Amino acid sequence: MALGLIFLWYVILGVLVAGGLIALLSKHLAPRHEQAAFGLLLLPIAAIYLVFLAHLSPTAAFRAELLPVIGFSLLGLAGMRFTPVLMLGYLGHGAWDLFHEVRMLQGRLEALTAIPLAYGMFCATIDWVLAGYFWTRRHDWRAP
Repeated sequence: MALGLIFLWYVILGVLVAGGLIALLSKHLAPRHEQAAFGLLLLPIAAIYLVFLAHLSPTAAFRAELLPVIGFSLLGLAGMRFTPVLMLGYLGHGAWDLFHEVRMLQGRLEALTAIPLAYGMFCATIDWVLAGYFWTRRHDWRAP
């Protein structure tokens, strides 16, 4: 019960954070610049796992985290121009977050980085709400 409430709290926080990002960037940036900003934002979002690696699980396999960070960063850079790629990057990163969360709760991290409790739920919520927003903006971002 308590774990479910913690997860619910972090999902609510994730929705609020995503809503705040959307409100700020859509208000202050032109559509093409907004897309570019969300593309660039995927780089530090992906790289946070390297911070967790250094701080929480220094014995975890570096390659198991570095390759996805590189992949999501490349998707973010390509997503600055191509909305479907940006959506794919955020959807994939959300799945990566949940994968970490599930493996951690099962006690089966092996070569993956430990993350704070419910971080996977929080970040996946942000990622997936933003991907949904990108879907609604895909026509505006395509315009010259």
